Amino acid sequence: MAESGLRERKRQRMYEAVSDIAIGLFLEKGFDSVSVAEVAAAAEISKPTLFRYFPAKEDLVLYRFADHETEAARVVAGRPQAQSVTDALLEHFLDGLHRNDPVTGLNDHPNVLAFHRLLYGTPSLAARAYAYVERSEAALAEALGGGLDARLAAGQITAVRRVLALENWRRIAEGERAAEVRLDAEAAARRAFAGLAAGFAGLTALRGPDNPHASGVTE
Repeated sequence: MAESGLRERKRQRMYEAVSDIAIGLFLEKGFDSVSVAEVAAAAEISKPTLFRYFPAKEDLVLYRFADHETEAARVVAGRPQAQSVTDALLEHFLDGLHRNDPVTGLNDHPNVLAFHRLLYGTPSLAARAYAYVERSEAALAEALGGGLDARLAAGQITAVRRVLALENWRRIAEGERAAEVRLDAEAAARRAFAGLAAGFAGLTALRGPDNPHASGVTE
Protein backbone atom coordinates (compact mmCIF):
# COMPACT_ATOMS: atom_id res chain seq x y z
CA MET A 1 0.00 0.00 0.00
CA ALA A 2 2.87 2.38 0.80
CA GLU A 3 4.43 1.73 -2.61
CA SER A 4 1.09 2.30 -4.32
CA GLY A 5 0.65 5.58 -2.44
CA LEU A 6 4.14 6.70 -3.48
CA ARG A 7 3.38 5.97 -7.13
CA GLU A 8 0.18 7.97 -6.93
CA ARG A 9 1.94 10.95 -5.35
CA LYS A 10 4.57 10.86 -8.10
CA ARG A 11 1.81 10.69 -10.70
CA GLN A 12 0.05 13.70 -9.20
CA ARG A 13 3.31 15.66 -9.10
CA MET A 14 3.80 14.88 -12.78
CA TYR A 15 0.30 16.13 -13.60
CA GLU A 16 0.87 19.35 -11.69
CA ALA A 17 4.36 20.00 -13.08
CA VAL A 18 3.40 19.46 -16.72
CA SER A 19 0.19 21.47 -16.36
CA ASP A 20 2.06 24.37 -14.75
CA ILE A 21 4.68 24.37 -17.51
CA ALA A 22 2.00 24.30 -20.20
CA ILE A 23 -0.04 27.10 -18.65
CA GLY A 24 3.08 29.23 -18.35
CA LEU A 25 3.77 28.79 -22.06
CA PHE A 26 0.14 29.44 -23.02
CA LEU A 27 0.05 32.64 -20.97
CA GLU A 28 3.30 33.81 -22.51
CA LYS A 29 2.62 32.97 -26.17
CA GLY A 30 -1.07 32.21 -26.48
CA PHE A 31 -2.80 28.84 -26.40
CA ASP A 32 -2.97 28.37 -30.16
CA SER A 33 0.66 29.43 -30.66
CA VAL A 34 2.12 26.67 -28.47
CA SER A 35 2.26 23.11 -29.77
CA VAL A 36 1.96 19.96 -27.70
CA ALA A 37 5.50 19.08 -28.83
CA GLU A 38 6.74 22.36 -27.37
CA VAL A 39 5.07 21.62 -24.04
CA ALA A 40 6.54 18.11 -24.00
CA ALA A 41 10.01 19.46 -24.73
CA ALA A 42 9.74 22.07 -21.99
CA ALA A 43 8.58 19.38 -19.54
CA GLU A 44 11.36 17.04 -20.72
CA ILE A 45 8.99 14.21 -21.58
CA SER A 46 7.95 12.62 -24.87
CA LYS A 47 4.70 13.47 -26.65
CA PRO A 48 3.32 9.94 -26.09
CA THR A 49 4.03 10.30 -22.36
CA LEU A 50 2.30 13.69 -22.29
CA PHE A 51 -0.76 12.26 -24.00
CA ARG A 52 -0.93 9.43 -21.47
CA TYR A 53 -1.47 12.07 -18.80
CA PHE A 54 -3.45 14.59 -20.85
CA PRO A 55 -5.54 13.13 -23.69
CA ALA A 56 -6.15 16.58 -25.21
CA LYS A 57 -4.15 19.79 -25.31
CA GLU A 58 -6.99 21.61 -23.52
CA ASP A 59 -6.69 19.22 -20.57
CA LEU A 60 -3.28 20.73 -19.80
CA VAL A 61 -5.15 23.85 -18.71
CA LEU A 62 -8.33 22.32 -17.35
CA TYR A 63 -6.41 19.99 -15.04
CA ARG A 64 -6.59 22.84 -12.53
CA PHE A 65 -10.32 22.13 -12.28
CA ALA A 66 -9.88 18.42 -11.67
CA ASP A 67 -10.37 18.65 -7.90
CA HIS A 68 -13.53 20.70 -8.37
CA GLU A 69 -15.28 18.36 -10.77
CA THR A 70 -17.06 16.37 -8.05
CA GLU A 71 -16.90 19.09 -5.38
CA ALA A 72 -20.64 19.81 -5.19
CA ALA A 73 -21.40 16.08 -5.07
CA ARG A 74 -18.94 15.63 -2.20
CA VAL A 75 -20.51 18.51 -0.28
CA VAL A 76 -23.97 17.00 -0.67
CA ALA A 77 -22.85 13.49 0.25
CA GLY A 78 -20.87 14.66 3.27
CA ARG A 79 -23.32 17.15 4.76
CA PRO A 80 -24.80 16.60 8.25
CA GLN A 81 -28.08 14.70 8.15
CA ALA A 82 -30.07 17.65 9.46
CA GLN A 83 -28.64 20.12 6.93
CA SER A 84 -30.43 20.77 3.64
CA VAL A 85 -28.65 20.42 0.33
CA THR A 86 -29.05 24.10 -0.47
CA ASP A 87 -27.77 25.19 2.96
CA ALA A 88 -24.74 22.91 2.62
CA LEU A 89 -23.90 24.20 -0.85
CA LEU A 90 -24.45 27.84 0.17
CA GLU A 91 -22.18 27.39 3.19
CA HIS A 92 -19.54 25.85 0.94
CA PHE A 93 -19.79 28.66 -1.62
CA LEU A 94 -19.59 31.35 1.07
CA ASP A 95 -16.52 29.64 2.51
CA GLY A 96 -14.98 29.73 -0.97
CA LEU A 97 -15.68 33.46 -1.17
CA HIS A 98 -14.08 33.97 2.23
CA ARG A 99 -10.95 32.11 1.04
CA ASN A 100 -10.88 33.92 -2.32
CA ASP A 101 -11.07 30.53 -4.00
CA PRO A 102 -10.55 31.21 -7.74
CA VAL A 103 -13.40 28.84 -8.58
CA THR A 104 -15.83 31.37 -7.06
CA GLY A 105 -14.49 34.11 -9.34
CA LEU A 106 -13.63 36.26 -6.31
CA ASN A 107 -9.88 36.49 -6.71
CA ASP A 108 -7.96 39.46 -8.07
CA HIS A 109 -4.45 37.98 -8.05
CA PRO A 110 -2.82 38.81 -11.42
CA ASN A 111 -1.99 35.15 -12.09
CA VAL A 112 -5.59 34.10 -11.47
CA LEU A 113 -6.93 36.86 -13.71
CA ALA A 114 -4.49 35.86 -16.45
CA PHE A 115 -5.60 32.24 -16.16
CA HIS A 116 -9.27 33.19 -16.42
CA ARG A 117 -8.59 35.39 -19.46
CA LEU A 118 -6.81 32.45 -21.06
CA LEU A 119 -9.70 30.10 -20.27
CA TYR A 120 -12.62 32.31 -21.28
CA GLY A 121 -10.76 33.94 -24.17
CA THR A 122 -9.87 30.67 -25.92
CA PRO A 123 -12.87 29.07 -27.68
CA SER A 124 -11.49 25.52 -27.59
CA LEU A 125 -10.79 25.79 -23.85
CA ALA A 126 -14.24 27.19 -23.13
CA ALA A 127 -15.81 24.36 -25.14
CA ARG A 128 -13.72 21.72 -23.39
CA ALA A 129 -14.63 23.23 -20.01
CA TYR A 130 -18.28 22.49 -20.79
CA ALA A 131 -17.52 18.77 -20.57
CA TYR A 132 -16.19 19.30 -17.06
CA VAL A 133 -19.39 21.13 -16.14
CA GLU A 134 -21.48 18.27 -17.52
CA ARG A 135 -19.56 15.68 -15.48
CA SER A 136 -19.86 17.82 -12.36
CA GLU A 137 -23.60 18.11 -12.91
CA ALA A 138 -23.93 14.35 -13.44
CA ALA A 139 -22.00 13.60 -10.24
CA LEU A 140 -24.23 15.98 -8.30
CA ALA A 141 -27.38 14.42 -9.72
CA GLU A 142 -26.12 11.01 -8.60
CA ALA A 143 -25.43 12.36 -5.11
CA LEU A 144 -29.00 13.67 -5.04
CA GLY A 145 -30.32 10.19 -5.72
CA GLY A 146 -30.60 10.05 -9.50
CA GLY A 147 -33.79 10.33 -11.50
CA LEU A 148 -35.33 13.26 -13.35
CA ASP A 149 -35.91 15.47 -10.31
CA ALA A 150 -32.32 14.97 -9.21
CA ARG A 151 -31.07 15.93 -12.67
CA LEU A 152 -33.30 18.99 -12.72
CA ALA A 153 -32.01 20.07 -9.33
CA ALA A 154 -28.39 19.40 -10.26
CA GLY A 155 -28.75 21.43 -13.44
CA GLN A 156 -30.13 24.41 -11.54
CA ILE A 157 -27.49 24.22 -8.80
CA THR A 158 -24.69 23.95 -11.34
CA ALA A 159 -26.03 26.93 -13.28
CA VAL A 160 -26.31 29.07 -10.15
CA ARG A 161 -22.76 28.30 -9.03
CA ARG A 162 -21.41 29.01 -12.53
CA VAL A 163 -23.28 32.29 -13.01
CA LEU A 164 -22.32 33.58 -9.55
CA ALA A 165 -18.65 32.85 -10.25
CA LEU A 166 -18.78 34.43 -13.71
CA GLU A 167 -20.39 37.59 -12.33
CA ASN A 168 -17.65 37.92 -9.70
CA TRP A 169 -14.96 37.36 -12.31
CA ARG A 170 -16.59 39.85 -14.72
CA ARG A 171 -16.58 42.64 -12.15
CA ILE A 172 -12.98 41.99 -11.16
CA ALA A 173 -11.90 41.72 -14.79
CA GLU A 174 -13.45 45.16 -15.34
CA GLY A 175 -11.27 46.66 -12.63
CA GLU A 176 -12.95 46.16 -9.25
CA ARG A 177 -11.01 44.66 -6.37
CA ALA A 178 -12.11 41.42 -4.71
CA ALA A 179 -12.64 43.28 -1.44
CA GLU A 180 -15.05 45.66 -3.19
CA VAL A 181 -17.06 42.82 -4.71
CA ARG A 182 -17.19 40.55 -1.66
CA LEU A 183 -20.31 41.85 0.10
CA ASP A 184 -22.33 41.89 -3.12
CA ALA A 185 -21.06 38.40 -3.96
CA GLU A 186 -22.15 37.05 -0.59
CA ALA A 187 -25.57 38.70 -0.86
CA ALA A 188 -26.05 37.38 -4.39
CA ALA A 189 -25.16 33.86 -3.29
CA ARG A 190 -27.64 33.99 -0.41
CA ARG A 191 -30.43 35.21 -2.74
CA ALA A 192 -29.63 32.63 -5.38
CA PHE A 193 -29.57 29.67 -3.01
CA ALA A 194 -32.74 30.90 -1.25
CA GLY A 195 -34.40 30.86 -4.65
CA LEU A 196 -33.16 27.33 -5.26
CA ALA A 197 -34.51 26.16 -1.90
CA ALA A 198 -37.92 27.64 -2.66
CA GLY A 199 -37.99 26.05 -6.09
CA PHE A 200 -36.94 22.65 -4.81
CA ALA A 201 -39.87 22.49 -2.39
CA GLY A 202 -41.92 20.86 -5.13
CA LEU A 203 -39.29 18.28 -6.10
CA THR A 204 -40.34 15.29 -4.03
CA ALA A 205 -38.88 12.43 -6.08
CA LEU A 206 -35.22 12.88 -5.10
CA ARG A 207 -34.63 9.45 -3.62
CA GLY A 208 -31.56 7.26 -3.57
CA PRO A 209 -31.84 3.97 -5.47
CA ASP A 210 -31.13 1.89 -2.37
CA ASN A 211 -33.40 3.85 -0.03
CA PRO A 212 -36.76 4.65 -1.64
CA HIS A 213 -37.85 6.57 1.49
CA ALA A 214 -34.80 8.83 1.58
CA SER A 215 -35.50 12.54 1.54
CA GLY A 216 -34.53 14.90 -1.24
CA VAL A 217 -32.87 18.25 -1.60
CA THR A 218 -34.79 20.24 0.96
CA GLU A 219 -34.62 17.96 3.98
